[in-house]
Amino acid sequence: MGIEIDFEQCTGCGNCEPACPFGLLEVVDDKVRLKEGCTLCSACQEACPVDAILIEAAPAAETTSDEHRGVWVFAEQRHGQLKDVAYELLAEGRALADILQTDLSAVCFGHNITEINQLVAHGADKVYLVDSPELAENLDDLYTQQFIELIQEYKPEIVIAGATSLGRAFIPRVAAVLKTGLTADCTGLDIDPENRLLQQTRPTFGGNIMATIICQARRPQMATVRPRVFKKNTPEAGRKGQVIKLDFDRERITAKTKLLNFVKDLTETVKIEEADVIVSGGRGLGKAENFKMLDELASVIGAAVGASRAAVDEGWIPYSHQVGQTGKTVCPKLYIACGISGAVQHLAGMQTSDVIVAINDNPDAPIFEAATYGIVGDLFKVVPMLTEKLKNG
Repeated sequence: MGIEIDFEQCTGCGNCEPACPFGLLEVVDDKVRLKEGCTLCSACQEACPVDAILIEAAPAAETTSDEHRGVWVFAEQRHGQLKDVAYELLAEGRALADILQTDLSAVCFGHNITEINQLVAHGADKVYLVDSPELAENLDDLYTQQFIELIQEYKPEIVIAGATSLGRAFIPRVAAVLKTGLTADCTGLDIDPENRLLQQTRPTFGGNIMATIICQARRPQMATVRPRVFKKNTPEAGRKGQVIKLDFDRERITAKTKLLNFVKDLTETVKIEEADVIVSGGRGLGKAENFKMLDELASVIGAAVGASRAAVDEGWIPYSHQVGQTGKTVCPKLYIACGISGAVQHLAGMQTSDVIVAINDNPDAPIFEAATYGIVGDLFKVVPMLTEKLKNG
């Protein structure tokens, strides 16, 4: 692929300049000039009113075989307990499978896992369960080889997993061995039903662009999704499904690592990704000491305290509280943003909250576009007043 500018057609109107997200176009002597670094995103081509910008089309992809069918969700567990991200992905997986009119399966590795039947209740038609003491501690090498073998045997069309520390560690290795594509950290999934293509949307270039990616020629189509992006479905009591128990042959797999010990992060006392109510602070707080004001409000309403990246980068609060594209993705019932401008990177981590209340003295702050309720005012006056009012009922 390449890009070419037809100077006979170009009128030097300049429409393409602001369209380029990287600032690579410049009108010189009434003709547009292109700097190095073009990614062929085609934004300039769409903006050109005279069709003077030509981008060579990508070669046609190979057609895929019809032997791959079904949507798979990797159901992650820790210490025998299924993680919430498994149920979140089942909700989305069920919607994708229904569009494709195919089965939804959950794949679970571990030992003595409780509530396996809940995977069926949350939408799975089949559950592939590999239970072994050696799989209890989520070892990357063992999971990678076992997952590859299952995919090669049963040939799913789509595989999705959580973008957790485990998912980010072994799912790319699975995709690499299978020589298929993987889109990481997705915030949206959809289906092109005519071509049976998984449309995988994720933020890119620092969150300034939302890219929708497809894997046209290889199967399975694979994606990891950040926890809390999708909401869990209500489990359907009595729903019928098949639990397929598979043996684990440890001797066939060579592991290059072993777990010496599991040390819980004691510094992360607040699990903001699990909180129903979050009070977050940003650069508008001015200094670390002012987070005490948010602590008081949080204690009154039983909330966790979050923060924007700006506040974390300033050293005002630990990283474990960070909400956003480079922090935690949260989906509480109530999110109160105090002194947060609302950069797209922060919005990517909290915009699915049920109710968003924004407190900011700048009426033009982007946070108000995402807010359910907005308070334009001095947070140092509004927050204490709100705390006092709630404290006294």
